Amino acid sequence: MLKKLSLFLSLTCLASMGMATEKPNVLIIYADDIGYGDLSCYGASGVETPFIDRLANSGIRFSSGYASAATCTPSRYSLLTGEYAFRNKSAKILPGNAPLIIDPNKANIASYMKSAGYNTALVGKWHLGLGLADGSFDWNSNIKPAPRELGFDYSFYMAATGDRVPSVYIENSEVVDLDPNDPIKVSYAKPVGSEPTGISHPHLLTVQADKQHAGTIVNGISRIGTMTGGHAARFKDEDMSDTYLNKAIEFIESSKDQSFFMYFAAHDNHVPRRPHPRFQGSSSLGPRGDAIVQFDWTVGKLIKTLQKNGIYKNTLIILSSDNGPVLFDGYWEGSRVKNGTHKAAGPFRGGKYSLWEGGTRMPFIVSWPGKIEPGTSSALVSQVDIFASIAALIGQELPKDASPDGKNMLDAFMGKDHSGRDYLVEEALSQVALRMGDWKFIPPGTVTERGGLDEWIKTAVHPPGLLFNLADDPGETTDLSKQHPKKVKAMLAILKKEAPSKFLQNKTPGKAQLGFE
Repeated sequence: MLKKLSLFLSLTCLASMGMATEKPNVLIIYADDIGYGDLSCYGASGVETPFIDRLANSGIRFSSGYASAATCTPSRYSLLTGEYAFRNKSAKILPGNAPLIIDPNKANIASYMKSAGYNTALVGKWHLGLGLADGSFDWNSNIKPAPRELGFDYSFYMAATGDRVPSVYIENSEVVDLDPNDPIKVSYAKPVGSEPTGISHPHLLTVQADKQHAGTIVNGISRIGTMTGGHAARFKDEDMSDTYLNKAIEFIESSKDQSFFMYFAAHDNHVPRRPHPRFQGSSSLGPRGDAIVQFDWTVGKLIKTLQKNGIYKNTLIILSSDNGPVLFDGYWEGSRVKNGTHKAAGPFRGGKYSLWEGGTRMPFIVSWPGKIEPGTSSALVSQVDIFASIAALIGQELPKDASPDGKNMLDAFMGKDHSGRDYLVEEALSQVALRMGDWKFIPPGTVTERGGLDEWIKTAVHPPGLLFNLADDPGETTDLSKQHPKKVKAMLAILKKEAPSKFLQNKTPGKAQLGFE
């Protein structure tokens, strides 16, 4: 009864705002490894992002918007399912040949939007697995289950990341431009084929890489894992951003007369950072900053496409990133040397892989011209809330058990609620923390973060844990746990209720959690 009443009130509210009958388009723009401080509207000093700044100025820019995790696969899983990734033991950094980790029999944001009459699309990075886990997967035939089985009418994507094989695009269920006489084989367990690798032929590399990234060389760049075959299908890194953008534009233009949902998952600025030549040198930060400029330009082109087709004012746009920034992540490209005074994570500590705020506190922008009053918001929101919030937006009830951890944050997204969630869980490499109000609690154990080559910085967290007041101490420098024992006890109790016990042990992550296997 309460659920039906809530739906009725949402529909009534939306109707009064002129939303329920419009069926607005929904565009999620998802950056990769772009931190809180990497956009100029969030204070970036070494790079300018004018197109994203305009988007922020036309909508709500959140100061407490979060990814659910500090690494890519878990965050993407949470965004699409509305479920914390730690509830799925397979939702960790995946190799390029991993099986699909989203259950096609359960509702996700794409299948939900499709059922609501939307034309749905995925363009960009996937990294959530493909095929079944029974060993029947074949890159050279109809790939399934894949995004199509999850509700995406159209999909153009790569299986994992640019630094992992196979280095090919997949359109719907088939590898693009695959020659059947040159079949693809992929392995992460032992080498396949006899193609040059970063270890056997380092002189062929255009950028040197660490041992993890020293597998098969494609386009002068060695990758994680080995592959053979598929030579005609292999992508060129410098063209990747344009390739994804053009596919997204084609989808928008073909869907302009029908409500659409698109999940646009850019690869910028994940390694290997190889922006198109026209963006090289466009920032003071080297390839990393240039990739951010390229991402910003891509956002501008997407918005111009919406405007050109007369659908910009009927499109809700959500822009965020999958996890915090990382300077060195396997390739010697100069990002650490050229970073200067730029603070990629803004005022926050840590970055990608890290349980510190910089790992999950994200740029988070929601824009809908004419419907959202421009401004800033301190509301506490998470990407895990996007599914439930969009359901409230379009006024169609969520299926049973859908978005189990997501909250309806539509009022916050529309700028009408500046409080948001009561609390949220942050995850990083099988570790968890709790943000509640201005407070952040990290239970006893070890916090792990990325350093340089083969360097993982470990910070011991002794009982009773670490407690920070983020309003006064965004850099998490002053532990207040001993001054506020009751708050520590209350926040630990919430974590024990929300997260599996193994995530509260905060053990040092192994190779699998770090994506080495």
